[in-house]
Amino acid sequence: MTLRVERDKATGVAVVTLDRERKHNAIDLETAAELRAVWREFRYEEDVRAVVLTGAGTAAFCTGIDRSVDVPQPASPYSIDDPLVAIGPKSGDLWKPVVAAVNGMACGGAFYLLGESEFLIASSSATFFDPHTTYGMVSAYEAVYMAQRMPFGEAARMSLMGTAERLSAARAHEIGLVSELAAPEELLPAALRAAETLAGFPTEAVQGTVRALWSAKQVALQQALAQAPALISLGNLTPERQAELFGSRRPGSEFRLR
Repeated sequence: MTLRVERDKATGVAVVTLDRERKHNAIDLETAAELRAVWREFRYEEDVRAVVLTGAGTAAFCTGIDRSVDVPQPASPYSIDDPLVAIGPKSGDLWKPVVAAVNGMACGGAFYLLGESEFLIASSSATFFDPHTTYGMVSAYEAVYMAQRMPFGEAARMSLMGTAERLSAARAHEIGLVSELAAPEELLPAALRAAETLAGFPTEAVQGTVRALWSAKQVALQQALAQAPALISLGNLTPERQAELFGSRRPGSEFRLR
C-alpha cells in the first residue's frame, strides 16, 4: 500500500496520506490506482463527509509521477496514456469536500490533486513549482489546473519557468492559491479543523455547494484538458532526451518568488 487512509467516524473526516516519503511522495502506478479506488470508495461511505489530503513527512506533499515508472505509449500521435489523469477526486466523481494540506514541495503531477481539491492549506515552508519545461516536456494538464486556481500571469510564470524558481507559500497565499498558512507542526491540525467543520454541516448541502462551485468552471476546464494530449504529443522531447536532461539538471531554484 502506498496510501495511508484513516477514517474518523466521530468527526466524519478521512485523512488520505501519500505514503512514499523516501520518494518525496511521487506517484507510481500503484499509488495512482489506489487514489482512483479511494475516491470511488468514499462516494459510498456515509461516515466520510470530508477529506484531508496530504503527504508523508515534511519534505514534500508530492513531486508528481515517479520517473522510474514505465508507461508504454501508443504509436499514434493522437493518443497518449497518462496514468495521472484520473487520480483526482473529481475525476472519481467525488463531490465531498477535499482539503489539501500541502507540506514541503508540491510540483508537476501534484497539481492533478491540488487542482481538484476544494481549497489548499499550506505549511509556511511549502513551495510550488512545475519542472516540465526545464526537461523538454509540455506542462499541459498541470498548467490548465493551475490557470483555473491562480491569476493567469502567475500560472504562466510558474508553468514556464520550470525549476528556475519556486513559488513560496507566502506568495501562494498572497495570490489566492493557498487559503491559509500554518506552521509546519500546525498544518494537519489546521486542515482537520476546516474538514471537521465541513463534515459537521448537512452533507447534502455541502456536496451540492461543491458541485455548484465546480460547475462554474467545469466547461472551460474540460475543453482545455481535451487539448492536453495533443499538445504533449507535439511538444515533448523524446524519452531518451528527457532522460539526458534529468541526469544533467538538478531540480531546484536559482531564485524564488516572495
